[in-house]
Amino acid sequence: MRMGRFHALLALALALTSATATAQTGEPDATGETGVAPTSAPVGEPPPPPPAASTESNCSDGRDDDGDEMIDCADADCFEASNCVAGGNAERNDERCSDWIDNDGDGLVDCEDSDCTHDPVTVCHGSAREVRPEHQARDHEEDLPQLTGNMSAEDLIGNYGDNHGERDDYTCSDGIDNDADGRVDCQDFGCRFDPQVTVCTSSPGYRFGVVAGVGFTYDFEADRDIRTAGDVNFTRLQMRVLGQIPFIENSFFLINFRGEKSFRMTFATFQVPIGDRGHFVALNSGSGTLSNALIISAAKQPLLDPAFYLVNAFEQGNGAVLEVGGPLVPSGRVNYRVFAGGGAGFSNGNVGGRFFRQNNENFTYVAGAQLQFNVIGHFSRFDSPLLYTSVPLGLGVWAGAKFDQRATERYPAANVSTWFRYGRFLLRAEAYGKYVLDFGGSMQLAWNAQMSLLLWSKRLFLAADVGQFIAEEYSDLPADSDLRPQIIRDEFRVRAALHFWWYRNIGLLSLVYDEAHLEDDGRVNTPETERQLRLEVQYRF
Repeated sequence: MRMGRFHALLALALALTSATATAQTGEPDATGETGVAPTSAPVGEPPPPPPAASTESNCSDGRDDDGDEMIDCADADCFEASNCVAGGNAERNDERCSDWIDNDGDGLVDCEDSDCTHDPVTVCHGSAREVRPEHQARDHEEDLPQLTGNMSAEDLIGNYGDNHGERDDYTCSDGIDNDADGRVDCQDFGCRFDPQVTVCTSSPGYRFGVVAGVGFTYDFEADRDIRTAGDVNFTRLQMRVLGQIPFIENSFFLINFRGEKSFRMTFATFQVPIGDRGHFVALNSGSGTLSNALIISAAKQPLLDPAFYLVNAFEQGNGAVLEVGGPLVPSGRVNYRVFAGGGAGFSNGNVGGRFFRQNNENFTYVAGAQLQFNVIGHFSRFDSPLLYTSVPLGLGVWAGAKFDQRATERYPAANVSTWFRYGRFLLRAEAYGKYVLDFGGSMQLAWNAQMSLLLWSKRLFLAADVGQFIAEEYSDLPADSDLRPQIIRDEFRVRAALHFWWYRNIGLLSLVYDEAHLEDDGRVNTPETERQLRLEVQYRF
């Protein structure tokens, strides 16, 4: 009886196994119908997926519709989609720092944006270089006390287990738990929250830059041979420090020094944001109110020096200038600058005190505004026309006006400039004009056109410019006037430079030809023609 039951169970198991195999292989059953729909897939493999779409058909479904491994806003097909366009929101939370959208419209997406490298954002801790030394102390962040009432981070110093013994840059970077409270250097509350400690601040590290040039100059017009007409010296020694102001997101500062002849500060600016839409307020040294020539670094000069005739009579500098600017439209296509400043100083780069000529103590001031139109692409006043690699297509226009009260003259002035760039070519042109209200009145104009061409990427670069300064004579200029004669001396100048990058973008060898034709002002021993050849080698880092 037991064997009969066993055989019956065995027969039932075999029957079930046969039925399952028939269903899986699609073989006909007793009625002649197959158990499953016919398919061309091999036995045991799933049917092929449906063909992928040719574009990302839905930019908000979280799927890779076209199979190119780029999802929604990360796909170029979605760049113009309404949900992928910047909406003026700050990138300060995990959602906006991982959505592939430039939410705040500053040109930086997700973890590329410095806003995403600060708490409470966590999605960028593994994908962006963390800039905060205190991140070394994550074990101690879990027991960080909660701030209550009117407490600030500084109130934690000396409390909650902190021994109040590490509160300077030295002890906060020596690798020692100096006050024996269990927290070392940037883990210590004093190092993390004392505003006088800079090595542990929650801002990107400061950067230092140097441009050093040694040159040989030969004067063709000198009545001497090459043994005495030439000269070799340091032609430039520029040092810069720049970075973010500690504890102020999206801030910026820059201090520029020159030291080839005498150590002096030539430009300084401190800029902080206004809101989160790209507006800013800046306090700077006052040079370069309308023209960019005097604030462009020595590392960005295609002809080694700016065209001084373009700015010499127009940009005479102030002690300090307050500037406000930002976008007039969210896209950044139109931007504005409004500035006002004061302080005496005839020469550019006069930073650090009052300076008068011939005891003239008239108060000097300036006020003006400028508009920038980004027709194609986006430009900055600090962009370099010195090409090292190809550049994207772009076209920009600047236009501005100001009123200047100098120590010896008053004048309204206007400036217009334009940039065009594409691939290996860049062209920029600028014109400046002013009308002097004193000494019988005088109209003064200057213009400059500059061309840059990258002949061999990362190796050979050609630049040339041509320009002119034209001025009406003053009708009643006093004999003891502080105005230098060369300021109102007409000039036509042409320059050409060939640059060779001999070590990446750090080493540069330049050959420059400079020729000028000057108005005869009737003075003795003042040349009407200047021709020079200049050879210079630079280190730039």
